[in-house]
Amino acid sequence: MMRFLSLLIVVLLVPAAAIRADDLAAERRQILELGGLTAAPEMHPAEGFADGPGMRAVFYDSLPWKGKPTRVFAWLGLPTNATGKVPGVVLVHGGGGSAFKEWVRQWNERGFAAISISVEGQTDRADPELPKGTPGYRRHAWAGPQRNGIYGDSAEPLADQWIYHAVADTVLANSLLRSLPEVDADKVGVMGISWGGVITATVISIDDRFAFAIPMYGCGSLSDAPNQYGRTLGTNTLYRQVWDPMVRMDRVKLPVLWFSWPQEQHFPLDCQAACYRAAPGPHMVTLVPGMGHGNDFRPPHGYAFAESVVREGKPWCMQTAATAAGDTVRVEFASTKPLDRATLITTTDAGFTGNRTWTESPASVERQGDGWIVTAPLPAGTTAWFVNVHSGDLVASSDYQERK
Repeated sequence: MMRFLSLLIVVLLVPAAAIRADDLAAERRQILELGGLTAAPEMHPAEGFADGPGMRAVFYDSLPWKGKPTRVFAWLGLPTNATGKVPGVVLVHGGGGSAFKEWVRQWNERGFAAISISVEGQTDRADPELPKGTPGYRRHAWAGPQRNGIYGDSAEPLADQWIYHAVADTVLANSLLRSLPEVDADKVGVMGISWGGVITATVISIDDRFAFAIPMYGCGSLSDAPNQYGRTLGTNTLYRQVWDPMVRMDRVKLPVLWFSWPQEQHFPLDCQAACYRAAPGPHMVTLVPGMGHGNDFRPPHGYAFAESVVREGKPWCMQTAATAAGDTVRVEFASTKPLDRATLITTTDAGFTGNRTWTESPASVERQGDGWIVTAPLPAGTTAWFVNVHSGDLVASSDYQERK
């Protein structure tokens, strides 16, 4: 009895914070274990969907959710005129999206195998029970969890949370795609849009098999965002210490394209920049003025980045140095493509980057040896800036810079 009382006293004296710290460390390990889902999941035909050349609708097995088995709906496509093994890409939609057949076709036309996955238990068919004009997709019989707002299910057990399953679904899609005999397993990347970009930024520190990554809009460090994400996540300990991609960004060694636009309302430029500054691997930035936010996979920038990595082993353009001395900026780029013009994008506003007014002004670009030098006068009162260089329709950006 005395021994029991002694143990009880010891337990009571252990600070709750220490117990919670142990729990958080265990949850971080549990997330990293998702990277071990390297066996190809079983694949099943999705009946009743119109296949295209080299393309088919499938389900594949994923992790159980609340004790029941789940499957993921996906479109899977291979280039029809390829010879030998081809590179591949896993595609992850944003909020309100689904597995996009057309997205797969676009990558197939560029010589990539592709799998576009649905990460909220839906197919790509409209839900007839929703009010007319309301976008949404029909859930299937093997659905896992749906996204609940902004990490709104953080009180659930980790393995029942939506982001846990979305990450697992993406890792398993990688395992499935790279298992195909037509695919070069060493050249499979991942691209996600908006919430898919958040998933991408999360998964690349968990699954080290990806050859490249393209988070479009979505990023980490969102508890620091001065918008709805920061208001929701600022006091969410699980996000800050377990789910924020920044927790593991030092593990990201692969080439990453951080793709967005200056007036992005959901994922601010400074939060995005915190991610690529924390990752030790090579990164490229593309910030396209006026691009807007949506599930749009047509811009050429992601395709060009992926092609350069799988063919040349590195991004086609990267910043190598950047300075702002006095009233002049100087940025150096290494580029495998000729650069035909440059612009300086600046703001004199403060606060949330998505609400600032951004102004474009001319910059000079010249070839020097194996590199390119961009210079431009910096307008008085500039609070933030970056440089864009152009090669035809392609845009590459310098890192986002703040001035005090």
